[in-house]
Amino acid sequence: MTTTSNSNPPELAPTRTSVRPFGLRDKLGYAFGDLGNDFSFILAASFLLIFYTNVLGISAAVAGSIMMGVRLVDAFIDVAVGRLVDRSKMGPNGRFRPWIIRFAVPVAVASVLLYWTGPAGWGDGAKIAYAAVTYLLWSALYSAVNIPYGSMAAVISPDPTDRSSLSVFRTFGAFFAAMLISFTVPLFIYTKDAAGKTQVVAQAFFWIAVACAVLSILAYLGCYKLSTERVQLPTKAASESAGLGATLASLGRNRAMVAIIAAALILLVSTMLVQATVSYLWAIYFNNGALQGVASLAGMVPTLVLLPFATKLARRFGKRELSSVGVGFAAVVYVVLFFLPLHDSPVAFIVLTVLAGLGFGVFNTLIWAFITDVIDYQEVLFDQRNDGVVYSVYSWARKVGQALAAGLGGWALGWVGYQAGTTTQAAETVSGIYMLSTLVPGVLYAGVALVLFFWYPLTRQAVLENTEVLAARHRDAADTAH
Repeated sequence: MTTTSNSNPPELAPTRTSVRPFGLRDKLGYAFGDLGNDFSFILAASFLLIFYTNVLGISAAVAGSIMMGVRLVDAFIDVAVGRLVDRSKMGPNGRFRPWIIRFAVPVAVASVLLYWTGPAGWGDGAKIAYAAVTYLLWSALYSAVNIPYGSMAAVISPDPTDRSSLSVFRTFGAFFAAMLISFTVPLFIYTKDAAGKTQVVAQAFFWIAVACAVLSILAYLGCYKLSTERVQLPTKAASESAGLGATLASLGRNRAMVAIIAAALILLVSTMLVQATVSYLWAIYFNNGALQGVASLAGMVPTLVLLPFATKLARRFGKRELSSVGVGFAAVVYVVLFFLPLHDSPVAFIVLTVLAGLGFGVFNTLIWAFITDVIDYQEVLFDQRNDGVVYSVYSWARKVGQALAAGLGGWALGWVGYQAGTTTQAAETVSGIYMLSTLVPGVLYAGVALVLFFWYPLTRQAVLENTEVLAARHRDAADTAH
């Protein structure tokens, strides 16, 4: 099969000719979308567990179980939302954008409710119930925004290179949110007592959540205003569409889909486990909670370095090829860190984790472009265009990963002997926290690299061939229609 030049890719689907061409405005709009998402998501991923344990007084194991259970339930909500999005009517503002603006305020309000300190004085059962209900509410509303937002990348442009650039700008949006949250939040939520031990400031969590909620609403408005859906396929009637069971079964036969889900699941467990334990690492292992912000800011440097070059590197070497090597390098660095206990050398720890970030940062930067490739591959294999369902199933895998990581984070802290509500931990607990932050993610990163290299089938060449197949198929369909 011959391939087309990537500089002039064929169109993948009917496009609107009356709208402006794809450009910087769309990229910025898409970046604003993930910025809005991550003002609540990164805040929860990084600080909700420590809020539950150190403010509400819920044990780490119970808090982890709540987060895991809710995430598992919400994973199925994702699939339902994806199905609804695919069947929603095409309007003047597209199929996906209206969902973002419709749920922007509700998800922001739900995020604030997570950090209300009132339940701290309640009984254990009431505290646990409040945490579970508000976490489920936020997770479900987050899905109602995130699934349409993620699906939208496939219809902003039919060009694979444009889609890679959208993935890069989405990563930039996440980077900016992570930089603001990871660097500034520790400065407000941590203080030291008279004995020099790190403590949390309970009320700071709530007001930080309010500020993040306002910023998220503004970011969602930016996404809605600046982005445009160009690829517009008609909504199929229920009688014309494959049933959900048949669609999910076809996804199970899509090797690229199964492999990227496996890679995403392992990566998310690793990343979220690190995020769940990072506060304990800096507050307990290094006894310097304020330094967490500096470390987080330094951890953003690899992404900032990669952003200008990721699209070009992907076009030249291929997303799969580049990402598998990068994540493998990160695995080596984290395993080496475990065998170099750096209790008195936090700067050296930061430097080595920044180097590892250059490795897995490639995959994180391009991950959303992998999904658009999988969507195209699904259509090549089964002649079905299921943007919302494909993205929601991938999101389901992410939610399972987040659930496992949230549960494992709380359980693992219990396994290494962490005692909530006290500033003194056993030496074995301190060493265990370091292991959870180094050796465990190192092994998991190695698993991601192996999946991408040996299982995921969409090499650079395969992506170009799929682009050509779909271009020819859509041209034939358009000729038949006329």
